[in-house]
Amino acid sequence: MPQFPDDKARRKLDQLRHREAEDATKLAADHWRIPYVDLSALPVEIDALKVIPEEDARRAEAVAFQVAGTHLKVAVRNPENPATIALLDDLARRRFVCERYLISVYGLEHAWESYEHIPESHGASAGAIELSAEKVAATLQEMTTLADVRKKIEASFFGRTSEALEIILAGALAMDASDIHIEPQKQSVRLRLRMDGTLHDITDLPTKLFTLLLSRLKLIAELKLNIHDRSQDGRFTVALRDTAIEIRMSVLPGPDGENIVMRVLNPKAISLSIRDLGLQPWIADALEKELRKPNGLILTTGPTGSGKTTTLYTFLRAVHSPEIKIITIEDPIEYHLAGIEQTQTDAEKGYDFANGLRAIVRQDPDIILVGEIRDLETAETAMHAALTGHLVFSTLHTNDAAGTIPRLIDLGVRPAIISPAINVAMAQRLVRKLCAACRLPVHPDDPAYAAVKNELTLLPAGIPVPAEGMWTIFRAETAARVCPACGGIGYKGRTGVYEIILVNDSMEQLILQSASEADIKKEAVMQKQITMRQDGLLKIAAGITDLAEVERMVG
Repeated sequence: MPQFPDDKARRKLDQLRHREAEDATKLAADHWRIPYVDLSALPVEIDALKVIPEEDARRAEAVAFQVAGTHLKVAVRNPENPATIALLDDLARRRFVCERYLISVYGLEHAWESYEHIPESHGASAGAIELSAEKVAATLQEMTTLADVRKKIEASFFGRTSEALEIILAGALAMDASDIHIEPQKQSVRLRLRMDGTLHDITDLPTKLFTLLLSRLKLIAELKLNIHDRSQDGRFTVALRDTAIEIRMSVLPGPDGENIVMRVLNPKAISLSIRDLGLQPWIADALEKELRKPNGLILTTGPTGSGKTTTLYTFLRAVHSPEIKIITIEDPIEYHLAGIEQTQTDAEKGYDFANGLRAIVRQDPDIILVGEIRDLETAETAMHAALTGHLVFSTLHTNDAAGTIPRLIDLGVRPAIISPAINVAMAQRLVRKLCAACRLPVHPDDPAYAAVKNELTLLPAGIPVPAEGMWTIFRAETAARVCPACGGIGYKGRTGVYEIILVNDSMEQLILQSASEADIKKEAVMQKQITMRQDGLLKIAAGITDLAEVERMVG
């Protein structure tokens, strides 16, 4: 086709504008001190494109063009664009380590054309798996009971491995499961979900499907595929439209194959206020007062799975503001919190709680979270930080709040340091809440009714106990019928039972005398504090839980 003069002039003008745009972008790259890239001359990896949906990429004027595990190269039009900053923050929450490049508008348009080459159906790349919001929404509607979950998962046995994995993950999200257990045994492979702290059998997976799932999950979590004789730990992200849910995965060799446990770290689990934790009003008031103090140590204690991390993250969210700096050191980082600096221990590199805490203090923080106090060095460093103008949160493994002081002394901490450093020690457990749709009242002649009634009379004076006749004790429904609200389990959701000890002048004197746990408990009664069991009894009287559940968790 012949070229007309106007066409040639237009082409030359476009080329000139393109060259000028590239030159201007190079100058801007020097100004912002980030590398320049021309993606009209470089290939764009399809797996990298999949990390950022096209709609999000266009909105943020960005494109991902290379990916290696969780390391991602992202080209941006303007690094100061708020939409670009928000996108990069979201990628960081999904645990991607982003390397920024500056690109011209011409290069960006050319790169976006590569989205046309992404096949409609594709598997998960390393480090992430995408679940469409529509698929999850449909699954949530279809799966209201464990039987529904079982039926849906078993229907996926003979399809693609990726589809079976998506159904298992979607089913776990639908049931608000905290953990997914896949356990190979001699004759079968058992799939279980942990919901509200208890495990429930779902189904048995075909051995062939398990083998394919194991390889698939190792690939996504970036584990070594050829290692079968030692444990491995990894993570991956389930990317939904509105949120990213991290999955922490552990693989452990066993006599019949490798056991898989996936911890579901759903951000909604920590989207709580202090009043949502289940604290009695006077305990919540006391803790809010302690959180307003500029320094001191707040310790929460309890076994693994008692909700300590959720409580401390709730405290962080309550005190967070642009005027203060918060730094955490955790093992591992479970949830990523916006606006808070988080670091993770690395034993192989010698970065433990004690070393990390010493480094954090030099970063001029106002508030510090230490994941756990395990040894004398960490304990003393945390307390010195609390004594030098920092508010410090941490956890300790003891059976109750009164055991905190003897435990610290047992670690070797001097009472003279403990007494001025600690503001409050608290202990907690999680109990399942009765399903409000199917709970059954307990008859006054029932021994459980009498036990609760008698113990409520023993609460410290001044504790607001509802008068008999103003409350009804309930128990979980154990009949065979299936309740649509709880799926036939009888319980739905969990709440905490708590006890706290405030370190006032009297308590300080006891600590300086290395008082016993019994003496500390007596002083707690003088403070009109209740025990975890007594908190559980008040929740029984309020119809929140039942005696069997409180005794199971507290004793």
